Amino acid sequence: MRTIVEIPDRDIERLAELCKQEGISRAEAVRRAVAELLRRREAEQAAEAFGLWQDREIDAQEYVDKLRSEW
Repeated sequence: MRTIVEIPDRDIERLAELCKQEGISRAEAVRRAVAELLRRREAEQAAEAFGLWQDREIDAQEYVDKLRSEW
């Protein structure tokens, strides 16, 4: 998919330098940057899930067992 993105001139200059060093196109650099941003966000979300039950008085397995007993 194509999209138009406004990027400040200074960043475009720095991006051009990076692309030259890496031997990649500007489009490839942007694709990699977006993929990395999404990967980091997914990792942050996963990390946020750890420890959700630490402040509860019932542990997760007890909670699941209680829910299942209601079926």
